[in-house]
Amino acid sequence: MLLRPPSGLAATAAGAWHRRLTSRAAAPYWQVAPLALVFAFFFLLPLAVTVLVSAWRYNEYSMTPALVGDNYAAVFSGCLAELPGLCLTFKTYLSTLKFCVLAWLLTVVLGFTVAYFLAFHVRSVTGQMALFLVCTIPFWTSNVIRMISWVPLLGRNGLVNSVLLAAGARREPLTWLLFSDFSVVLAFVHLYTMFMIVPIFNSMSRIDRALLEAARDAGASGWQTLWNVVVPLSKPGIVIGSIFVVTMVMGDYVTIGVMGGQQIASVGKVIQVQLSYLQFPLAAANAVVLLAAVLVVIATMTRLVDVRKEL
Repeated sequence: MLLRPPSGLAATAAGAWHRRLTSRAAAPYWQVAPLALVFAFFFLLPLAVTVLVSAWRYNEYSMTPALVGDNYAAVFSGCLAELPGLCLTFKTYLSTLKFCVLAWLLTVVLGFTVAYFLAFHVRSVTGQMALFLVCTIPFWTSNVIRMISWVPLLGRNGLVNSVLLAAGARREPLTWLLFSDFSVVLAFVHLYTMFMIVPIFNSMSRIDRALLEAARDAGASGWQTLWNVVVPLSKPGIVIGSIFVVTMVMGDYVTIGVMGGQQIASVGKVIQVQLSYLQFPLAAANAVVLLAAVLVVIATMTRLVDVRKEL
């Protein structure tokens, strides 16, 4: 009887917890709780499992739970011995980074141009919505179908080569239009430019038009106004679009496989091949390394601009 807490203290503690949970200060936490649970179940849990499996041992027949770094050592196997040259892993990451940079540069230029036109030259909201609908219509079909649609245009017997041969501009068809670096970058730009247009347009639509008038009244030319007013105020949208494009290109293996003719290496393609050979721990280790590389790139971008102003 002496060890049992008084019922009054228990009731008081329960009442305090109840008031704390139902207080106005706790309301935001209750509102975000469902989304947090979904995020934890569908993102954090699979990520934790991937990190855990990356430390397992495996052979041709089975996987053994363990906490070893053998798979990470296998990812970077031979890299020290081949210095100052590049090992296969670094060459693969360099190839992936090359496509990422090229796709990013082209999508930034195209996305900024289209967003600028929609934000400052299309006055009516109806016109903006109609043009946005035109831009989003291709997304109603599968990515693979949109990639395959380039084959009749870029193939050796495709429309482009047929026109060049018929016009006498070429004696032989161009072979670098398809199943090459060019076709891979072209497909990336085709697939992901829309992810750059939307956030940049969102940033531009918030720019006070009085700032543009003030720049013109101060004697600034059109290019000066663009570079000193529009571009700085559009940086949050550019960074958000860049994050979308970079993360998708770094992990994309379908586009490189289809448009590269299964002949171009990428980190995503390496992971896909390892999964097909049931090398799950090694593929998980590669995925963790790729995730770390992408996070470094994203962290660098977010340090340049405060993205929270756009959210």
